[in-house]
Amino acid sequence: MIDPRTAPYGLFLLRVSLGVMFIAHAALKVFVFTVPGFAGFLAQVGLPSFMALPVIAAEIVGGLALVLGVYSRLVGVLLLPVLLGALMVHSGNGWLFTAANGGWEYPAFLVLATVTLILGGDGAFALRPTPTSFAPRLAAQTA
Repeated sequence: MIDPRTAPYGLFLLRVSLGVMFIAHAALKVFVFTVPGFAGFLAQVGLPSFMALPVIAAEIVGGLALVLGVYSRLVGVLLLPVLLGALMVHSGNGWLFTAANGGWEYPAFLVLATVTLILGGDGAFALRPTPTSFAPRLAAQTA
């Protein structure tokens, strides 16, 4: 049973933590791996290297939108390809993320957390909640 008094606050915490995670991963790519280093990594795993900047931009803009609560459900849908790409890249590395080149359990968790946010809604304190007309279309598309 969902507690309507506390569920919006739980979704708020999920939304903000996902947003911070996206921003942190973008910063990691920029300041630690560097953009050229991340582009080289993408090429090494068989993905187009030109996707480095769009991925970083998606993580920064999407992360900020999630933290602020700006169309969070829609942003979650738009960020799913980034997470699914990360899951694909790490899927052959074993279960734990501490495995060489990172395992797949953390990206899989982030995919499920994002789907939970998409299904659950923006939560409390959202500056621009996703229009409710989006939710029925999402449900119809997944059915």
